[in-house]
Amino acid sequence: MITSPNKAFYSLTLAAALVALGSDALNAQASFPASNDLPNPYMPIDGWAKMPVGRHWGATSAIDLDPDGKSIWVAERCGTDSLNPRYTPRTCAESDLPVVLKFNPDGILVKSFGGGIFSLPHGFHVDSEGNIWVTDAPFVGGGAGDTKGHQIVKFSPEGEILLRLGVPGETGNDERHFNMPSDVHTAPNGDIFVADGHGGDSNARIMKFDAGGNFIMSWGEAGSAPGQFDTPHGLAMDSQGRLFVADRGNGRIQIFDQQGNFLNEWDQFSRLSGIYIDQNDVLYGVDSESNQSQGRGDITRGIRIGSAQTGEVWAFIPDPADANNGPLRGSSGGEGVVADVDGIIYTAEVGPRAVKRYFRYIDP
Repeated sequence: MITSPNKAFYSLTLAAALVALGSDALNAQASFPASNDLPNPYMPIDGWAKMPVGRHWGATSAIDLDPDGKSIWVAERCGTDSLNPRYTPRTCAESDLPVVLKFNPDGILVKSFGGGIFSLPHGFHVDSEGNIWVTDAPFVGGGAGDTKGHQIVKFSPEGEILLRLGVPGETGNDERHFNMPSDVHTAPNGDIFVADGHGGDSNARIMKFDAGGNFIMSWGEAGSAPGQFDTPHGLAMDSQGRLFVADRGNGRIQIFDQQGNFLNEWDQFSRLSGIYIDQNDVLYGVDSESNQSQGRGDITRGIRIGSAQTGEVWAFIPDPADANNGPLRGSSGGEGVVADVDGIIYTAEVGPRAVKRYFRYIDP
């Protein structure tokens, strides 16, 4: 039968691991391998989210959880199918379709807004007050896209624009500009963290702003040493307030305090595109791109679930696509990931152009 995950099991596993590792567990270097053969107690459910009649899913990398703990928010790329607009110049830049979509637990679309604002919605965050943050990559190819992209927009839950960061259509490496910001996340005090640098080495950095959008600081540069980045792609924060960065090009998670001080790095969750940490410090990481061409042929793509406190990985949902051949070799499975209060996992998929739902199952 299909059921929700056993949250007590996760909590006991985490508690036992913390006791075993001692008080230094929070910042100790973890040494668990990125195993391809961990238990997979999950079953995928396709077709959960119902799009309006006449509209079909495009690529989507952006997904998060509503404060109600059950509803799911998604930013969808207007029915287009290209990860890289240089190859297929059809994105939201020339579309008025609403980009931000809210689905209730039954997969019914209950709210939509954000049309005509974005070029290529990429990163996504729903804060504790229910406000929705969307990062926007640029459209390459002229037209309306020249005045969009390289921006972050904050919406109220009803779709009112509350704040903008960046200069739409302009890139740069100063405190006012982004170069294809990948993700955004807010701290409990309202401070804003941005993973900036999907567009190249010039902006391999994390930027920090106050709740009003005023620049505070940034850290990082291109490279593979601690505190350096190669495409910082996803952000999450644990119960201790530590910032987790999915440093995708370097195949690792880097962990910092909120002042940018390096604390640790983990590679056991693999080459993550998306990362999410729930209220129990369970970490969900999704690898959508590892293959031989990325130098990670030994790692199977998929979703790894473990502890944000100890770094231990408990479960693995393998991606069924062929990572080295076929139409999905560039990107398959989820790029964004989130889990609801029952531990049901949702992924946003660029290559397959879908949103998937994963239930934990228990054998009779």
